[in-house]
Amino acid sequence: MDGTQQVSLQVAGSFKAFLMKSSSKSNLNLYDHLSRLLMRVIEERPHDVVDVMEDLSHDVKLRLYQDKQSSLQDLQQTTAAEELAEQQKVLFVRPEDAPEHEFELESALPNVSEIAYFLEQAGVGLGREEMQRVFLALKQLVSSYTMQRCRLWGKILGIERSYIIAEAEFAEGEEEDEDGPEEVADDEAREVDAKEKAEREMDPLPQSTYKAPPVVPKEAKGTGANKFVYFVCNEAGLPWTKLPSVTPAQITVARQIRKFFTGRLDAPIVSYPPFPGNEANYLRAQIARISAGTQISPQGFYQAIEEEGAEEEGSSEDGIEENPEYEGVPVGELVDSLSSWVHHTQHILQQGRCTWVNLAVKTEDESNEEEGEEVEEDPDEPEPEVGPPLLTPLSQDAEIFETVPWSSSLSSTLTSQHAIAIMRSNCWPGACAYAYAKKFENIYVGWGLKYPGDGYSPLLPPAPQSEYPSAPEITEDVDPTVEEEQALQDALDEKQAAEEAEEGDSDEEQDEEDD
Repeated sequence: MDGTQQVSLQVAGSFKAFLMKSSSKSNLNLYDHLSRLLMRVIEERPHDVVDVMEDLSHDVKLRLYQDKQSSLQDLQQTTAAEELAEQQKVLFVRPEDAPEHEFELESALPNVSEIAYFLEQAGVGLGREEMQRVFLALKQLVSSYTMQRCRLWGKILGIERSYIIAEAEFAEGEEEDEDGPEEVADDEAREVDAKEKAEREMDPLPQSTYKAPPVVPKEAKGTGANKFVYFVCNEAGLPWTKLPSVTPAQITVARQIRKFFTGRLDAPIVSYPPFPGNEANYLRAQIARISAGTQISPQGFYQAIEEEGAEEEGSSEDGIEENPEYEGVPVGELVDSLSSWVHHTQHILQQGRCTWVNLAVKTEDESNEEEGEEVEEDPDEPEPEVGPPLLTPLSQDAEIFETVPWSSSLSSTLTSQHAIAIMRSNCWPGACAYAYAKKFENIYVGWGLKYPGDGYSPLLPPAPQSEYPSAPEITEDVDPTVEEEQALQDALDEKQAAEEAEEGDSDEEQDEEDD
């Protein structure tokens, strides 16, 4: 074998070693793959081999993995969009028990399609498709309860999910009672307090002199901040959830905190001051605050109800009704003057209620508990808190952080003769109202937070409590020295010896008297 043949063999060996180098991805090598591919071509002898070479190469690779793959197919997973579509499909099915001439019956729902059109002109709303689904969901809600009125309040956005909110007004006696469990819990708590009180009388403990501030009672259903009932759902077609009544404590704390919504009603509210409830209660408190500050109507649409004794009692209950003689306000006047709009929802006082309550007046239960105890009389009677009356013009609203509370505009400046008047709240971004002819509507689409100004500063915790007062009976003495202890011991010994001597003399005198 000459040198040329040896060089050729070496080159062939190195080339074969290169072809047999395995791939890092598929663990195959080109030498074996080409061998299988050529054997496949020789066995099948296909036509136009050059044209189908790529397909044969792919098929050869695929056959290597067919034996290793499982014969079971992956179960097709249902997406969240498909599940939602399946739940919303019920909205588009006409119920079997629906009346034939349903259009002739009175409905608690307004004309949502017309409202959606005007909201679209105003540049707000949820879009045509979503508004149609929401209308069908509201129709489903109305069929489940006996309501006088039901409307779309708005949509509050959340981090995970959002809330679609419906505002409803029940007929008298139709609303379900939700205070039953609370009353049972109060009775059980009273029984536990009675048992603890009996145990303390047997083994008395030091009593604290701290007295908790009185709890402000919540307003009754159908009045004040609880005038309406609110239902929420995350998407149109999902079940509606009724929100609980709001309490003054929840409104007071909601004014001091700033939290984004998660979209889960059972989510806890971690804040300072601590919020008394979960996200459902926080949502209800924010709805009450937004409604009290942004529910407006054109001047003259509502008129006050004159009731005998209302002025004497100083009541600020909802005493308004629709004005049958209302003829509408020109659109230009609605845009130019804030006095053309009024608030038709009661203002929430600093106490957390729409109507002030005197906490100094004790109930019968409190009077019975304090019988026999010394009660300090308040030197001054608290001054009643009074808010702005109903139908107060928007021109009297106070500025917030040097910003006007409302912004007005026309839906179109090109066709102003057919435009609608639009009002947007700068205090609660997302609150909007429109008016056209004799029609108006309010809606809120936002994060449910008030305008914070330049920045939000959370409430600081209170100052730490002061130290206890220094006095001889609670101040610890300085440890005595050895000399002082010895002197004290000597004095005690002398005193004891003197007492024993006096006792001995008295015993001797007693014996002499007996003899």
